[in-house]
Amino acid sequence: MVASQDAKAFGELIRRHQSQVRNFLRKLARDETLADDLAQDCFLHVWDKIHTYSGSGSFIGWVLKVAYTTFLQSKRKSKRYHEILEQAGHETDRAPVAIQNAPETELDLDTLLAALNEQERVIMIFSYACGLSHREISEATDLPAGTVKSIIHRAKERIRTQFEIENHQYG
Repeated sequence: MVASQDAKAFGELIRRHQSQVRNFLRKLARDETLADDLAQDCFLHVWDKIHTYSGSGSFIGWVLKVAYTTFLQSKRKSKRYHEILEQAGHETDRAPVAIQNAPETELDLDTLLAALNEQERVIMIFSYACGLSHREISEATDLPAGTVKSIIHRAKERIRTQFEIENHQYG
């Protein structure tokens, strides 16, 4: 079984979940190469920590929490690296993400997510790109479920305002 670090079972888990983990990390990192590296790191962490999975909540939710933690650790390391370069007088290649106002028919998830702050973007990716429930997002981010709901609502409003999308009510 996976809990006893059965390599064959773990290989099957990677096969089942690697696409979702990579897609999640690609949306967070906005860099395919970095995301693929982070996905590999994530699965190494999953291998090391599989014994900590309690069985409550969905397994993919737990794996995505590991992926998110891996992303945050990488971001902290990268930020520190850039700070050291700046202190040494080197230019860094960090550039702000530009938001293009595109016609509504051309909007894609990445364009919409670019209008959000980091916390909103992470929560929206968990919700809409990964399909996690509010409870699963709460567990993955260590935020109360009510806060998750509020962030989703606020992020949707920001997207509607930024891209002048009408809020259609049905029913």
